Order: sequence, then structure tokens, then C-alpha cells
Amino acid sequence: MRELAKKFSIKQIAAQAGVSKATVDRVLHERSSVHYQTRRRVEQALQELSAQEANSLAMGRTFHFDVIMHAPTRFTRAVSHAITAQVGSMGPFRISPRFHLSEDISVKELQRMMERCASKGTQGIILKAPDEPLISQTINRLAENAIPVVTLVTDLPQSRRIGYIGMDNRMAGRTAAYLLSHWLDRTPRQVAVVLSSNLFRGEEEREMGFRLWLRERARHLQVVAISGGYGVYDSTRALMRETLVQHPSITAVYSVGGGNRGIVDAFADLSRPLDVFIGHDLDEENRELLAEEKIGAIIDHNLMVDARHAFLYMLQYHRQMPPAAIPPSQVQVITPFNLI
Repeated sequence: MRELAKKFSIKQIAAQAGVSKATVDRVLHERSSVHYQTRRRVEQALQELSAQEANSLAMGRTFHFDVIMHAPTRFTRAVSHAITAQVGSMGPFRISPRFHLSEDISVKELQRMMERCASKGTQGIILKAPDEPLISQTINRLAENAIPVVTLVTDLPQSRRIGYIGMDNRMAGRTAAYLLSHWLDRTPRQVAVVLSSNLFRGEEEREMGFRLWLRERARHLQVVAISGGYGVYDSTRALMRETLVQHPSITAVYSVGGGNRGIVDAFADLSRPLDVFIGHDLDEENRELLAEEKIGAIIDHNLMVDARHAFLYMLQYHRQMPPAAIPPSQVQVITPFNLI
């Protein structure tokens, strides 16, 4: 770590980590008085600075934006890669993102994380969080203190966030329903919709779009909703197995919230056919499932474009760019045959 630290100033590392210069000095000299989490944050800051340097950041005014996400690691990894890859495209500004990523975190902990970022001098927060009153209230307090928040993938429309980045989730759900109903025959049956949690508005809107299209166009298909696995392999697999035991006619799945390997394995556990499987997000796991032809289609959007749009919202807020409309992400359908 000390060798890596030689590439950057103490001031740079402290700003990236959101700690004091004295704390960075204690970490680099391996003094025992430093808390493990603080040491880990400094190590992460060094990794972030190295990644940003590799992407040829322009030298100019620096903006520190904090990325706070409650999501499975496979998705936060994809988002982190996209955001880091885009920082060099915003010249002459120097964008320095700081990442706070959690698979399992309470609403209260998310609130405290947002407040810590505010206290350490953030100039904006890119947020993926559940639609809870406490989170919206925190966004509103940040807005009163001139700290902008952009929501990513799932929106918080009752808050004073300055914008939402992502696809039209209801349209995405309707797209999934269209594909699934056309790939199945007209036999009446149940189909499963798997959400990570009912707390994420984006997932709820996808489910609503899916249900509405089936109600209008494919009334022979009945929806069975599954929620609570948080896109994590073990819990999603267990919930899917339990649902398959209770509903023997299910042979098709629309996975809104991830954990797709767990879904495939649950069907295999019970030797049940999975005739149609549609998911979201072209992350590493879903790429593998597409290549194995264990999933029929992935509804995706370009995270690189999303990252750039998030930066544009922030720079417009800080009056570094002229106001301009920022469009929603385009819905893309990826199959095993157009996977690149």
C-alpha cells in the first residue's frame, strides 16, 4: 500500500477517502490506533485514485461525487466500472468518484452513510436506495445544504433529487411481458416474477408494467410474485425452490431483481423445466447464463451512458455546463445471439 501511495499526495488520498491528512499518515505508517474500517477506506481510496489515473483524467477543477448503492456485488461492480471508465470523458473537469457499496445494509445505515458523505465535503451523491421516507427526508436535507442527489436505476420521486438515471422501468416490464407471452404457448399457467425486494421503486414499476401488459394481452398467464432474496444467490435459490414446490405449473420466470444463477439452480434442484427466462442487466453472471443459453433474454441499458448522464446532472447543477434535457436510458434486449 505504501508503494502505491507514493504516486499521490497525502492531500489527494485524504480527499478521496474522506478522512483527515493526519489519519492517512497514521494508516500509511501502520500505526495501531487506526480503526480497521478507516484503514480499509484509505486502501479503497488508493485503488480508486489508481483506476482514475488509468482512465486519463483531465486536469481541471475537481469534483468529488459519492456513489452509494444498496445492490448485489455483481451489479455494483458493473456500475463502478462504468463510472470509473467515464470520468475521463468529462474534461476539462476532474471527476473523482468515491464508492460506498453494500449488499446488505439497513435504511438507517444508508442514511448515516449519506450524512457522513455530506459532512466530508461531497459535491454530489449518486444513489441507489430503497424508496423509504427516511431516505427521501435525508435527500431533502442535503438539497437544503446545496448537495445534489441523482438516483440511479430505481427512483425516489417524492424526494428533492435533481434527476433520475436509468430506463423507463414500466416500459421494461412491458417488454419482458411481450417477449415471455410470445415465447410460451396459449396454455393457461402461472409465471413467476422475482424481485429482490418490494422496497425498490424501480423493481415495483417493472412488475407493474409486466402485470399490466399480461392483463391486457395475455390473460391466460397468472403472475406469482417472489420477493425478499435481495438478488443474492442463496436466498433467491431458496425462495424459488419453495415457490416451485407450491406452484407446479411454473415454467417461466421474469427476474426483476437478479440472483439469476440461483433461479436456474432451483429449477435444476427439482428437475423442473424452465421454458422461458428473462432477466435484467448484462452483468458478469448474466453474460455467463446467456452464453450457456440458460436464460433467453436480458433487458439491459448502457451503464456507460448512465454514468455520463449522472455526471452531466451534477455539472449542470454546479453551473459548469448549460442546462439541457437528459433522456432516459434506452431499453435493449440481449439474447445469446447478439451478445458481444
